[in-house]
Amino acid sequence: MADSGVNPTAAALLGLLHDGPMTGGQLMAAAERRLAPYWSMTRSQVYRELPVLAEKGLVRLGKPGPRMSQPYALTAAGKRTFSRWLAENPGKDTIRNPIALRMAFGNLHSASQLKNLYATANEYHTEALAAVREQVKNAKKEGESYDASALEFAVAYHKAALSWLKTAPVG
Repeated sequence: MADSGVNPTAAALLGLLHDGPMTGGQLMAAAERRLAPYWSMTRSQVYRELPVLAEKGLVRLGKPGPRMSQPYALTAAGKRTFSRWLAENPGKDTIRNPIALRMAFGNLHSASQLKNLYATANEYHTEALAAVREQVKNAKKEGESYDASALEFAVAYHKAALSWLKTAPVG
């Protein structure tokens, strides 16, 4: 955490709440819809961060709804904190690719394991690329140029992964 005092997950929640009050489930769905191609958040992270944000006065709880779900609304302090977070240096990327990790130990795999690993990864990246291209198209159609630009990162990532997989040694 830097000057704003919030971590990236908390900041993402504050950013999503600019669209209006949402329950934890709605925030999770919005994160999946808008951020998942390039930023992962788990349900446990969302539900862990919301009470902390409320305790800090960055969000406020609304009245409980069906099944005791509670909407969270962004406060003025939350907006200021999010603005500070936006202005901070984002730091360095963290790369965690499970295929690359396994490839580093490729000499310990059988040829069939490697072939299966690459086939599964190729299928995943091909499907993900098609899905995120559709998201880019929809974001552009809706005039969401910033969302489209962020999603273009995911397009480039999946294209790069597919290109890299073509050069991977198969034993």
